[in-house]
Amino acid sequence: MIYREIGRTGKQAGIIGLGCEHLDRKPWETVEATVRTALDLGVNYMDMFMPGTEVRQHLARALGERRKDVYIQGHLGSSDIRQQYDISRDLPTVKRYFEEYLRLFGHIDFGMLFFIDSEDDYNAVFDDGGLAEYALERKRLGDIHHIGFSSHTPATALRAIRTGVPEIMMFSINLAFDLSPGAGSSLAVLDEGFGETEPAQLNAGRLALYRECERRGIGISVMKSLGAGKLLSPELTPFAKPMTAVQAIHYALSRPAVFTVLPGAATPAEIRASHAYLTATAAERDFSDFLGGLKQDFSGRCVYCSHCQPCPAGIDIAAVHRALDQARLAPDAIPAPVRERYDALAVTADACIACGSCEERCPFGVPVIANMQTAAELFAAP
Repeated sequence: MIYREIGRTGKQAGIIGLGCEHLDRKPWETVEATVRTALDLGVNYMDMFMPGTEVRQHLARALGERRKDVYIQGHLGSSDIRQQYDISRDLPTVKRYFEEYLRLFGHIDFGMLFFIDSEDDYNAVFDDGGLAEYALERKRLGDIHHIGFSSHTPATALRAIRTGVPEIMMFSINLAFDLSPGAGSSLAVLDEGFGETEPAQLNAGRLALYRECERRGIGISVMKSLGAGKLLSPELTPFAKPMTAVQAIHYALSRPAVFTVLPGAATPAEIRASHAYLTATAAERDFSDFLGGLKQDFSGRCVYCSHCQPCPAGIDIAAVHRALDQARLAPDAIPAPVRERYDALAVTADACIACGSCEERCPFGVPVIANMQTAAELFAAP
């Protein structure tokens, strides 16, 4: 493992960490095997945003006495009221879920103010009596060692780091997002890149954010480095050809202020696949072929992050999008396994009431309502 400084915290993290979200609702044996494999490979930084009690218990048990060897990135504001993933700004709710972290893990190394994307998010977190004040109180008590936040929106993220409260930021970084002029920023596209080999169309707001983090000594942990796997898919990639996981990880690690990439994994094999980066050659890491731009804009494409939840109708929106993407790849008929997975959903796309709450929450501008209608029509066909 290679280790990097975590901003100015005085701590170091392995450049390949573990995003634990795919271990949610997995059996204990799977969680144990995956976590133990990660630890044996030198992983010392794990993101645990999931609010479910079972997955937290499994992770705490899997870490056991090795908890002391790991930095946990835990989130304030992630909840699962009524067993649906949600974002809560209600302080009593936030406290209840955070105190469960403390019971299971003793302390949280990096307490993350969860999902600060909009002005409303920012105000709810940083106004007097909000989540930031609670996080600072917990830091004074020693329950949180460092404060961070997660975001997908450069302009709002810049506001958050300029408060002086966060020491790290979790942000969605990959080449497709960085080459998309509309990727969450209203700023003009910058007329220069990081260096001579990088494109002029690099998104200005994202570049400004990374550089401001570097200037202030705020470390960046990376989510969505593989674009929910779409960058690696010949059919779904926004580029003329798919990237490899090694190339995508290398791009994220080459951005200013980045200290770790957090690919998700649900098996030991997936952990080992991410760690192939560490032994890859310079040629295997080279992403320069992709700097010419996108064959289509990556914005508006679902990356299955579930930030759109909860759905009032109970639809698992990410699961529907995953089925829709797979169905669209079949020119003649929906493959039987895809149809079976769709039909097995507790609530299918035809239950959509077009309320729009999902589109308000989506960080990537996905036309969810239209996609639910398309899925309903597609899967209704014989």
